[in-house]
Order: sequence, then C-alpha cells, then structure tokens
Amino acid sequence: MSRGFVKEDDLERAGTDVPERPISEHVNYVTPAGLQQIQQAIKQLDTERLLLADHKEEPSAQQKLAEIERDLRYFSAKLESAQLVDPAQQPRHLVLFGAKVTIEDETGEQSVFQIVGEDEADIAQRKVSYVSPVAKALLGRKVGDNTIWQRPAGPIALDILNIDY
Repeated sequence: MSRGFVKEDDLERAGTDVPERPISEHVNYVTPAGLQQIQQAIKQLDTERLLLADHKEEPSAQQKLAEIERDLRYFSAKLESAQLVDPAQQPRHLVLFGAKVTIEDETGEQSVFQIVGEDEADIAQRKVSYVSPVAKALLGRKVGDNTIWQRPAGPIALDILNIDY
C-alpha cells in the first residue's frame, strides 16, 4: 500500500489496540492462594508500568503499556469479583471447592486433582477449575463414591479414594 493512503496518526497507534481479556461468566471463586496470585499479578503489572513510564514515547513501550493496562483491567476486575473460599473451612467428608481428591479410574490408574478457581487452574500442577468436566464429576461426592467423568475421549468411571483439604 502506498504511504499516501496511510494517516500518520494510524502509524503512531499501530499495535496499541489490544483486545480485552475475556471475563468468565462463572462465579469467581478463589482459594487463598488464588487470591494471592491475583494480588501478585496486579503488583507485578504496576511495577512494569512504572518502569515503562519513562519510555512511553517509544512505539514498543506504547505496545507493552497497552498490554499492561489491559491486563491490569482484567486482574482488577477479577480481584473485585473474587469470592474467597477457604478450603480449611470445608466439610472434610465431601469433595468441594479447594479439595485435593485422589481418584482411581477403571484401569486402576490413580491421580490427584485439586479443585480451584478458573485463573488458578494449572493441569501441570494437577489443579483443575471447578467448572471443568472432571471437577463437575467429583464435586459433592464422598470417599467410596463412583462417578463418571465425561471426557472428549469418552466417559470413564472414577472411584473417589481420598479427600484432603
């Protein structure tokens, strides 16, 4: 495209329009660790914003500042909507938010999952969101219960072996 058809103003703002991070429609339940993660993210983003303040005229800094501002809006909204659930206060005999659940599938393989908030979920750490299919299969169950986990690869039977908070 010829430069004759590009406004200078458009070039200056190129890359600074970043899409908003979507906010889930689900209740924002968080564990104490999840609340701390949100607070840490805000603190880190504030620090990054301050470090870039002296370079705000540079296009790359403008892009990074736009991303930081977007992320600050996201985490501030998450902090404002956070509903803290302390796993230590949950009944020990039921799988509820915050529980670490030991399960055994129909092949005899055992796994442990902790049920946490959406932003806290990290499958590498075996933390699953309370709205995930496996969490939905486990919530409200007791030790000794059998449930079906509706997976994309097909349903699988699970036995609840242990509940820990």
